[in-house]
Amino acid sequence: MCYQCRLCSDVLFDFTGTDNGEALPESIPSAPGTLPHFIEEPDDAYIIKSNPIALRCKARPAMQIFFKCNGEWVHQNEHVSEESLDESSGLKVREVFINVTRQQVEDFHGPEDYWCQCVAWSHLGTSKSRKASVRIAYLRKNFEQDPQGREVPIEGMIVLHCRPPEGVPAAEVEWLKNEEPIDSEQDENIDTRADHNLIIRQARLSDSGNYTCMAANIVAKRRSLSATVVVYVNGGWSSWTEWSACNVRCGRGWQKRSRTCTNPAPLNGGAFCEGMSVQKITCTSLCPVDGSWEVWSEWSVCSPECEHLRIRECTAPPPRNGGKFCEGLSQESENCTDGLCILGIENASDIALYSGLGAAVVAVAVLVIGVTLYRRSQSDYGVDVIDSSALTGGFQTFNFKTVRQGNSLLLNSAMQPDLTVSRTYSGPICLQDPLDKELMTESSLFNPLSDIKVKVQSSFMVSLGVSERAEYHGKNHSRTFPHGNNHSFSTMHPRNKTPYIQNLSSLPTRTELRTTGVFGHLGGRLVMPNTGVSLLIPHGAIPEENSWEIYMSINQGEPSLQSDGSEVLLSPEVTCGPPDMIVTTPFALTIPHCADVSSEHWNIHLKKRTQQGKWEEVMSVEDESTSCYCLLDPFACHVLLDSFGTYALTGEPITDCAVKQLKVAVFGCMSCNSLDYNLRVYCVDNTPCAFQEVVSDERHQGGQLLEEPKLLHFKGNTFSLQISVLDIPPFLWRIKPFTACQEVPFSRVWCSNRQPLHCAFSLERYTPTTTQLSCKICIRQLKGHEQILQVQTSILESERETITFFAQEDSTFPAQTGPKAFKIPYSIRQRICATFDTPNAKGKDWQMLAQKNSINRNLSYFATQSSPSAVILNLWEARHQHDGDLDSLACALEEIGRTHTKLSNISESQLDEADFNYSRQNGL
Repeated sequence: MCYQCRLCSDVLFDFTGTDNGEALPESIPSAPGTLPHFIEEPDDAYIIKSNPIALRCKARPAMQIFFKCNGEWVHQNEHVSEESLDESSGLKVREVFINVTRQQVEDFHGPEDYWCQCVAWSHLGTSKSRKASVRIAYLRKNFEQDPQGREVPIEGMIVLHCRPPEGVPAAEVEWLKNEEPIDSEQDENIDTRADHNLIIRQARLSDSGNYTCMAANIVAKRRSLSATVVVYVNGGWSSWTEWSACNVRCGRGWQKRSRTCTNPAPLNGGAFCEGMSVQKITCTSLCPVDGSWEVWSEWSVCSPECEHLRIRECTAPPPRNGGKFCEGLSQESENCTDGLCILGIENASDIALYSGLGAAVVAVAVLVIGVTLYRRSQSDYGVDVIDSSALTGGFQTFNFKTVRQGNSLLLNSAMQPDLTVSRTYSGPICLQDPLDKELMTESSLFNPLSDIKVKVQSSFMVSLGVSERAEYHGKNHSRTFPHGNNHSFSTMHPRNKTPYIQNLSSLPTRTELRTTGVFGHLGGRLVMPNTGVSLLIPHGAIPEENSWEIYMSINQGEPSLQSDGSEVLLSPEVTCGPPDMIVTTPFALTIPHCADVSSEHWNIHLKKRTQQGKWEEVMSVEDESTSCYCLLDPFACHVLLDSFGTYALTGEPITDCAVKQLKVAVFGCMSCNSLDYNLRVYCVDNTPCAFQEVVSDERHQGGQLLEEPKLLHFKGNTFSLQISVLDIPPFLWRIKPFTACQEVPFSRVWCSNRQPLHCAFSLERYTPTTTQLSCKICIRQLKGHEQILQVQTSILESERETITFFAQEDSTFPAQTGPKAFKIPYSIRQRICATFDTPNAKGKDWQMLAQKNSINRNLSYFATQSSPSAVILNLWEARHQHDGDLDSLACALEEIGRTHTKLSNISESQLDEADFNYSRQNGL
């Protein structure tokens, strides 16, 4: 008989009361009509290691309860059954237990987990319980994803990911910080509910620490690798302190102020503050000047009391700035008759007094008559001779004033002179024959005297075409100036005044700025003021017992360097000489440029003009070369050279993103019509010499700078430039129709070759009472950069605020020779060179000095020099000509000095003292 049939018969056997079974009592009223009801059903269970688990089931009323596992009946011998009576209902309650072993679960292979179910019988039928699954519990050792360390700024978000090991049942995750559990319910800033991840919404300093992910289930616990979280704070500057007192009590000194990186201080590896912690400015303390007596006056006339007086004043100099007044008497008197005083002779003294006054009047009258006769004799020439020695044919200074009416020298005798125009021409004039007034030709006047100046004040001279240029030079020397710069002039005939006017009209405008200086073994610096061009002659570059007159000039005429293809001239053409001079150490030439070198969009070349007038490429700025060195800064290029000549920088744009820096400025002046006001907007290459040419032209025209010049980044994308006038006050000013916006072609701007490019706008006021003008000048490149110049000015000269043309003037002395031309004292310089020129196995030599001074390219050039450190310092001197102090060099030496005991005796106070002496000597 099958097991199932046997089971049914057993049940029936129990119900019939045969064998050992007992019949249900007849006193149970609900038994015949009640199905079994499960009071307890089997629960899901997990087998831990090799320990079996027990499944239990309880039902009422139940005659029998058996387990069925995986669809098969469990043998009755494996059941443990207990019976009881429910006291409240009187129904029979049966409870059954079975054990499930690990082997049974492992041997089962089915589509689902191992499961068991209870089946209970009563008189009316059967009831089935829920299925309870039985699984083997485990937890693997390795985490699927360990948390990773983080460095986050304060108030940033922290997310630590954790994927626990695979396990049954699934592991629960708990986070530990420094081995302490994290309770997210007590800290609203922390969230651990998102897929086992730890989220800190706003990081705090207290959140720094070691974080561990803990995974646990009924089998085991697992720990992840610890993740270190660092919450850092970037440093912030505190407020500047007050300026310190001037370090000198009298004269020029310096003040400093400081700030600290403590607001907040950098923590946990946060970035240190960017910028300078110390600022220095020059200061001037007025020196007290004690008064000093003038010489005594002459004794006065003897008085009737037989005394005469003399006085003196405390004006040589007068006391100033708290100085002491002169000590002593300001008046003295003494007897004027040696004690022989006769008080009755009053008329005699009166006669002497009147006689003296009469003689003085006669002398003055004779002098006036003589001067008048002399001026009449000179009236036909229209020339006032300042020094009478000119009548003898000497070289002197003359003042040409407005020519009188009727003079044949006037181009138009009816022209009214303009006394506001002034021009100064340098060159000697010799009046060899006063009767003929013969002027020597200019070609014959270059030697020997070139320092004599003639000042001409006349409106007709404006038409002569002589441009006003700043010129700085000493005595010309035929040996020291470059060839090809001599000008030829035709001879001026003494009695033909018309050719004289034509000759002056045809004089060419000055085409160059020039400066000279004499230098010897100690070296020096030659500066072209307000141009950005300078020449540094190092100490020892010229042999001892020798001296050279060195010149430097800038071509301001049409550039001789003609661009090839897409090549653009980026700097002025600078000439230094004499060309036959030989130096033993490379000199440093600084040339300004207008390229934006912040991005790699240019291929910049240094070129030199040959004696035949052709231009040859010396090197590309990025090339490696041992013949010369180029260091490109944002606004200038510093070149180390060993031969003089004419040099210039050119650039070839590699992409359309190549940018030229243009300086834009607006000038204004009244026109001849009293109601009109002219605006002239200039766009020139951003080099000081190019803007100086604009300033010179505007001074000539009476223009006034109306707004600080600004930089415009002009891209090489072939788009044109637009200049427009905006926001003109209505009912006060008006502009001519269709002239408020002007457009300049791209090629005109890109290849301007430093020639001033400007657009003019004419504004007209409605009434003469309008004296204030406010508007905007918009300069923009199509699909490029834009600048706005805000004009706010008065058209009246007396009310107009003056804006300086140059924010910083260069040295007052173009030529500086000897130690005062260098910032680094010679003694400190020698110690630095002795330290770094010696090779060091650890690399603490001149290469580190170059690296600390941002010289990281073409180091092979310095390796070929006898003293690489000296050449590096020369380059530093050229780069930091206008810097306020030696802080950058001091910082570099401080970093390197920690490993160099030889540098320990170069203190910061020594560098500060050297910096102060340099500033005082050069008027900085």
